[in-house]
Amino acid sequence: MIWIGWVFMVFGLIRLAISFHNFISRPYLPEPGNNTFIQPEISVLIPARNEEENIGLILSDLSSDDTGIKEIIVYDDNSTDETTPIVHKWSESNPKIKLISGHDLPENWMGKNFACYNLAKEAKGKYLLFLDADVRIRNKAVIRALSYLSHHKIKLLSVFPQQIMPNRGTYLVVPLMNWILLSLLPLTAVRKIPQPSLSAANGQFMFFDAETYKKLQPHKKVKRSAIEDMKIVRYYKRKKIKVAVLLGYDDVQCKMYHNLDEAVEGFSKNFFEFFGGSQFLCYLFAIITTIAPWVILALNGISAAVIYIIIVLLIRILISVTSKQSAKFNILNIVSQQFILWRIILNASKKKKKKNLLWKGRNIY
Repeated sequence: MIWIGWVFMVFGLIRLAISFHNFISRPYLPEPGNNTFIQPEISVLIPARNEEENIGLILSDLSSDDTGIKEIIVYDDNSTDETTPIVHKWSESNPKIKLISGHDLPENWMGKNFACYNLAKEAKGKYLLFLDADVRIRNKAVIRALSYLSHHKIKLLSVFPQQIMPNRGTYLVVPLMNWILLSLLPLTAVRKIPQPSLSAANGQFMFFDAETYKKLQPHKKVKRSAIEDMKIVRYYKRKKIKVAVLLGYDDVQCKMYHNLDEAVEGFSKNFFEFFGGSQFLCYLFAIITTIAPWVILALNGISAAVIYIIIVLLIRILISVTSKQSAKFNILNIVSQQFILWRIILNASKKKKKKNLLWKGRNIY
């Protein structure tokens, strides 16, 4: 049975190697260049449903630095708050901003996918940038994304925003996303290896070549899916179309959740997609990362257990630094975050079994 402990040790070393690769590859947008002669070719498309807290902020960001932006179109998905008046006010001062009133949601469509589909039909740009309303854009991030897209000759770029965590509750949950992603997937593999299983994406920032998008109609293709971002990237890779994924720094940020319960609920809606949609792999990962130190201690001795713990700590440090998070907090809260991991998995399993998970007032199942 000693071999079980060594298998766990090898798995930890593989995760450490992947974490180190992501750390040294610096997976961020390129530095700003000379954008003097950039043509306005980008359509920025924002689906919004009850986003009165956020919509004015993202419109302010885009208006203050609109290099390369041809138009900014907001789709109001039947909001019941002040989203519409806020967008109207901004459109008065910025003629690039346009508001589309939402249609009734057809059967078999997810709300966000239908909004993005309708936004794309209105867009006139050579490139389509879909942004969630709670994203913040700084430091010429839009034109830098275009530079990356053009330089690497890719047709879809997704960026995982740097997450703003306003309190301890969110800090216990949100880092789990990058802890899993950056220890299991070398981000450069998304661009360099055509295998669809080597995919990652974040629907908060999706930058498309418009010609390819309008040919494939990806949001229509995945219209029923609550995890449209991952399915679109895999669809593109199956079509042998180049894609890439990066991390936001201080240039692309987002405050996804305001408290622990909201974060757990939000992660529950797509958590299994970090493991290719497999509940089995998700549970296996959680079990191994929970029991590995104790199994190695029991089967392989204290020296092996100490080595494994050092590996675990190095993984946390590398991923925290790569993600621009507090390594100290993530290390001190390893046990708490592991409990939260299980809470999310069990909640996701329960919601999936009952086919009942409300998000933005709609059942995503």
